[in-house]
Amino acid sequence: MAELAALEDPKARAVNEKHGDDHGVNLGKLRALAKRLKTQQELARELWATQDTAARLLALLVCRPKAFGRDELDAMLRGARTPKVQDWLVNYVVKKNPHAEELRLVWTADPDPVVASAGWALTTEGVAKKPEGLDLPGLLDVIEAEMKGAPDRLQWAMNHCLAQIGIEHPEHRARAIDTGERLQVLKDYPTSPGCTSSFAPDWIAEMVRRQAPPVA
Repeated sequence: MAELAALEDPKARAVNEKHGDDHGVNLGKLRALAKRLKTQQELARELWATQDTAARLLALLVCRPKAFGRDELDAMLRGARTPKVQDWLVNYVVKKNPHAEELRLVWTADPDPVVASAGWALTTEGVAKKPEGLDLPGLLDVIEAEMKGAPDRLQWAMNHCLAQIGIEHPEHRARAIDTGERLQVLKDYPTSPGCTSSFAPDWIAEMVRRQAPPVA
């Protein structure tokens, strides 16, 4: 904790707080610290218990993802109220855990939009890597009906899922693009130079273009 406190940077904190994250540690330095510590599951649990955001991010880098129980991960997600902690928890830990599919189903149906957004993040992973168990037309039905009015974090996660369906599954691409065009979600969201647009139709078009074989 003392080392983390020493890494505190007021400028980094100001930038992070604009995104809802209450920590001021440079993530590159945090990763370097994690690399030195290596995997330490008990330390990870102790760091998580502090409720400090920087400590929790470090915990997610030094933990053993498969060592957590289903109920433990559920409690961790519900207590992870900052975007970066939730994002790392889902991507670095839950996706590698044997309870991921069970949690995906529980979280997607949760009335808390922050919890539901984690379920949609896991669904998006499934769209890309394990679509066999997913009802893609059914997912598009839900996105069509609910994404426009969803709270920010949930809307963002649903939009990512919409784009992923269009990118990975040509048979659903036209519908995914049409849904994005009609809903206009994130149409005007600013895109940094060199980055892909968050507007699903543009996102799909760009990724499909990159995947196309070069013309001889």
